[in-house]
Amino acid sequence: MKVAVLIDGGFTRVLARKDGHSYNPDFIENLAHCVVSDRETLLRALYYDCEPFTGTVQLPVSGEDKEFSKSGKWLDDLARKDFFAVRKGVLKFRGFKPRKIPVSGRALSDQDFAPDFEQKGVDMRIGLDMATLSNGPKVERIVLISNDTDCVPAMKHARKAGVQLVLGVPPNQSPAHELAMHSDLTRTFAWPGRTQPKAPQ
Repeated sequence: MKVAVLIDGGFTRVLARKDGHSYNPDFIENLAHCVVSDRETLLRALYYDCEPFTGTVQLPVSGEDKEFSKSGKWLDDLARKDFFAVRKGVLKFRGFKPRKIPVSGRALSDQDFAPDFEQKGVDMRIGLDMATLSNGPKVERIVLISNDTDCVPAMKHARKAGVQLVLGVPPNQSPAHELAMHSDLTRTFAWPGRTQPKAPQ
């Protein structure tokens, strides 16, 4: 059975780093393969994320300039992996937010605030690819690793088109109710590098 694996990078990265993993192209490549069962063949892995924000902004307390210049080269490295394609959204800077709430009554400094970024266009790209894959003759299953309920319309379309929808669930996580309702199977996986049984389905 030929499958496509769709990975929501923003969602996956936060959980993998929280569990102490180094999040890099090799880790992501291994993740795509570990969610595929022995009865399945990986046709393509699609990865969705944003280039790091670049630009200069003013810090919230001092007013001094803060430059963001982190490289997004790792996404290009990932796109060169076998069977991988990368879909890039846009990361928008939305200002600064307090690191702790409620905000302390003492004198505040720039260190009390963290930059607030928002991904734009990622869920739309997931939906478009899911629709395209389900309308073609090659993919029989889609494995989706995401917890974004905006994917539900595309999931419903895929199932109506006859493609089986598998929801990949990271360790110690529970999928959103809406996503579980509109998938054919839920498949809990372990992070790459840890012993795990292959999914039987």
